[in-house]
Amino acid sequence: MAARDRPDIGAEERLALNRMGTFDWDMERSTLMFDEGGLAVFDLRPDEFDGMADALIRRVPPEECARLETVLSKAVEAGKSSYGGYFQIRRRDGLRQWTHVRGHIVRDEEGVPFRILGIVRNATTDMSEFSVVSPLEAGRQRMTAMVQGTTDALSQAVTVEDVTAVLTGTGGMERFGADGLVLGLVEGSDLKLVGLAGEPMSILDELKLDHVDHSLPLAEAVLTQQPRFVASLPELADRFPRLGPYIRRRRLDAAAFLPLVAQARSIGGLGLFFRDRTEFSAEDRNLCIGLAGIVGQSLQRAILFDEERKFATDLQSSMLPRHIPDVEGAEIAVRYRTAWSGRDVGGDWYDVIVLPRGRIGLVVGDVQGHDTHAAAIMGQLRIALRAYAAEGHTPATVLSRASRFLAELDTERFATCTYAQVDLATGAVKAVRAGHLGPMVRHTDGRIGWPRLRGGLPLGLATVFADDEYPETRLDLVPGETVILCTDGLVEEPGLDIEVGLDALAEAVRTGPAEAEALADHVTEGLWGRAKSGDDIALLVLRRNPDVGTAQAPRVHQYIHQADPEGLADARAALRHSLDHWGLGILADDVEVAAGELLGNVLLHTEGGAVVTLEVLLEPDRRVRLWVNDRSSVRPHRRTPGEAATSGRGLMMIEAVADRWGVEPRGEGKAVWCDFVPPGAED
Repeated sequence: MAARDRPDIGAEERLALNRMGTFDWDMERSTLMFDEGGLAVFDLRPDEFDGMADALIRRVPPEECARLETVLSKAVEAGKSSYGGYFQIRRRDGLRQWTHVRGHIVRDEEGVPFRILGIVRNATTDMSEFSVVSPLEAGRQRMTAMVQGTTDALSQAVTVEDVTAVLTGTGGMERFGADGLVLGLVEGSDLKLVGLAGEPMSILDELKLDHVDHSLPLAEAVLTQQPRFVASLPELADRFPRLGPYIRRRRLDAAAFLPLVAQARSIGGLGLFFRDRTEFSAEDRNLCIGLAGIVGQSLQRAILFDEERKFATDLQSSMLPRHIPDVEGAEIAVRYRTAWSGRDVGGDWYDVIVLPRGRIGLVVGDVQGHDTHAAAIMGQLRIALRAYAAEGHTPATVLSRASRFLAELDTERFATCTYAQVDLATGAVKAVRAGHLGPMVRHTDGRIGWPRLRGGLPLGLATVFADDEYPETRLDLVPGETVILCTDGLVEEPGLDIEVGLDALAEAVRTGPAEAEALADHVTEGLWGRAKSGDDIALLVLRRNPDVGTAQAPRVHQYIHQADPEGLADARAALRHSLDHWGLGILADDVEVAAGELLGNVLLHTEGGAVVTLEVLLEPDRRVRLWVNDRSSVRPHRRTPGEAATSGRGLMMIEAVADRWGVEPRGEGKAVWCDFVPPGAED
């Protein structure tokens, strides 16, 4: 209990406690203990100090903290056994108090400090010989400090939530010298409590929403636009029976109920509650009314800002798809977050377009700028791009026409975009990008790949510079693989290279669950907290449904990219693992040899990657079949190499290890297959 809260001590003893106290600072455990006098010097109650040095920040301004740290550091570095200095603290009434500290530095055998014992004292009288302040001037300084402190704190508050945080957060009540605070906001004919501060106020949480009438003093002040100062709060219980139970259950002595008025209209109310107060002087009343005016103006600006921002975000939301279509053969999940700061809304968008012949289009893009104009341009561009895609054009043509569309609009904005057409029946993907991040692919074995899309200029700029060609990149998405598209807000963070964000995204995708919805949640939960670019974020996840066959006839797929030097070794290891899991490990050596020869041929002699499929067939006899699909239509031919030849023996090796092999045409390419019959299967 602080000195002012103890009724059993006299005025002289209370004054002495407020002047000096001791402290014990354990530097190894980072704990700081004050006696009763030490807390009184800092104008802190025991329940306001948790034994951590950070709790003193509410009293010691940052510049004073820096001064103390410098004095202590110099003493420690110089090997001194003590240090001392003067600094100022900010009392709860807003006045600054000169304080003096003297500490003894305790060191271990190696001279490393681990503990400080010392005293703190109110040093106001030390300064009196240099400056004498009259009571009137002290009162003016107090009012100026409280008004200035409140104005500075509210100057950074933008939203109603920000204003509430300033008033109810650290130091909020102390700016008013209060022990409890209630903030109410007028909504229609109701007064909604949006902020409570101080332990005594927690019980009022039951009165979160109430009609603006004369049944409660705060509502009455809002209704009449007249402040009410109550020096004896218990007497108020008879006038307001609804408030009576709350007053009796908490020891509060006085209160000020202040209307928050802006442009002659009540927009809310502010209730301040006090202990150990028996009167409100004219100065106190003027100060409370002035502070309420500052809060009212800040609250009005915040309300207007929130309304404007809601309009902008509603406009932005109306431009995005209302729902994502269900498509056969894939899981799709999207996540979207608007910009976290200011009234800015961006032009990020996503779209999923159902196309003819079982194909779907995936779009993620970003219009330049962060305002309602960017959101409006985004909506028009999304509709135009969707129309071009639905007409059946190739991805390159879709972006080329979208670029011309944006260039012809009455705007100087440009847009970045990635568009991909996915054939879910074959897994073929044709992707193009216009100055945007390319897609990420998570393979069935958990590896992460960034396919290299050459890309073109951003939409709009490409047409202006007469360079609206967008080269297509062909990808293969095997069953069970996932493609991820996003906007740069997810991976950009001020002061850091974008590669850091890309690596974080890759790690989140690699360690996330397989299902699209669960993976989208995992990525956003892990990255949205660190994404502080103030930009919108769009995330689109598509997972092709896995094709694992049955328990009797299992099946696995894997894609090997041509530019992935480790893909071949990973594929061979995955094939061996699958055969061991199926109880057919005896075939692993032969299957690895055949796979290595077929994949090496594809990676060396074609312009794309390969899709490997390993499955167990039951009819007409039980056997293992290995498929290697590529995009080349050239059929392999058996050659008879000379003794010194370094190539040409691939098919000879396949014939040696496989029981049967063959070639089948597959769309734009072919599939080479090999059968392996386990021992005893012929019987």
